[in-house]
Amino acid sequence: MTATMANIPLSEAQHRSELRKAVIAATVGTTIEWYDFFIYGTAAGLVFGKLYFPHQDAVTATLAAFGTYFIGFVGRPIGAAIFGHYGDRIGRKATLIATLLCMGIATFLIAFVPAYSSIGIWGAVILTVLRVFQGIGVGGEWGGSVLISMEWARGHDNRGFVASWPQFGVPSGLFISTLVMAACSSWSSDEFFHQWGWRIPFLLSIVLIAIGLWVRLGILETPVFQKLVSERNIERAPILEVLKKQPREIILSAFARMSEQAPFYIFTTFIFAYGTGALHVPRDLVLYAVMVAAMVSFISIPLFGHISDLIGRRRMYIIGAVAVGIFGFIYFALLDTGAPALVFIAIVLSLIPHDMQYGPQAALIAEAFTPRLRYSGASLGYQLASIIAGGPGPIIATALFARYQTGYAIAVYIAVCAVISIIATAMMPDYTGKDVSIEYDKAA
Repeated sequence: MTATMANIPLSEAQHRSELRKAVIAATVGTTIEWYDFFIYGTAAGLVFGKLYFPHQDAVTATLAAFGTYFIGFVGRPIGAAIFGHYGDRIGRKATLIATLLCMGIATFLIAFVPAYSSIGIWGAVILTVLRVFQGIGVGGEWGGSVLISMEWARGHDNRGFVASWPQFGVPSGLFISTLVMAACSSWSSDEFFHQWGWRIPFLLSIVLIAIGLWVRLGILETPVFQKLVSERNIERAPILEVLKKQPREIILSAFARMSEQAPFYIFTTFIFAYGTGALHVPRDLVLYAVMVAAMVSFISIPLFGHISDLIGRRRMYIIGAVAVGIFGFIYFALLDTGAPALVFIAIVLSLIPHDMQYGPQAALIAEAFTPRLRYSGASLGYQLASIIAGGPGPIIATALFARYQTGYAIAVYIAVCAVISIIATAMMPDYTGKDVSIEYDKAA
């Protein structure tokens, strides 16, 4: 495939420069969008139950807060369908700018939502509506960010590594959001934090959005999409076409994510409620431990993406699914000691088995779809997992602990997710090292 700029071939140096800019733009953008998404989860675990559902007991209020959190995951497949359509119709770049604006504006407005004491249940209603828009924005973000990087890759031997960098935005967003929330928690009294301090991270998102837009406006469209345009190979209704042509890949992609996504939100969101409520460890200890775990992911995500280029995407992913299924029991064994040092270690280590899957995941899923349907198909497959894994994860974990009063019940749930993912991943196609610029169905 020849990279072009307005049909003018790019030199090796120019292509390398555009690849670098695309990877930076994708990573910066995903960092900002996931910052927006994660500060909601942290706030839901720490304060939303008390602020918006004050007349419920502690468990019910936590479940209600995570219920509004779950709504964002319902919005993600909607965003995947909307932005997937335009990503395959008008291009990856323009669509990514739209997703950033959708997510950023919704996040900024959350800072101004009054509590139950001011407007009653309408506070929770407004919060839920804005959470839906957050979900729609992030639902369209992932597919475009992965493609803007992966489709600029030179050759076929490093796509796992290149596509893992947008995934790097997840721990980056988690780190920044947790750092800001920890700072607001440390520098204010409990009363101020619960009333106003938690709003500061949402207000700061508007600055990050401006940075993201500036970076993304400076990149070019991917060579793969340029090729589709030049060959007049743009689908009129890509969502409908991918549902007709590649439904199997969509379903398998969603189930393959069970062992990655459900544990991730247990490890990074449910842990705030579990750590402070059940274990009675300091809030700041949990915040700092999650922050350090995110820093570990800075290394492990691109590392496992690179390893997938060497041993195969599918094999690396299955190894990760097995690891997370086993680690769930180790995780809760360490947590349930209540010893601050062991709790800290458990949280810090928790994202490594997750990253064994998350590093190669972008390329594994995106490569499974033919180029003209790739944004739609990859986005749908990836985001459908939100309503079967990510969204329900903290709710199921809360309910299991309330019912059985032991973290091992949650570990069993993680293990079941791992088994489902292993089966689904074994059935997925593996395009490691193959040409993904050709149309799979037409080539066949």
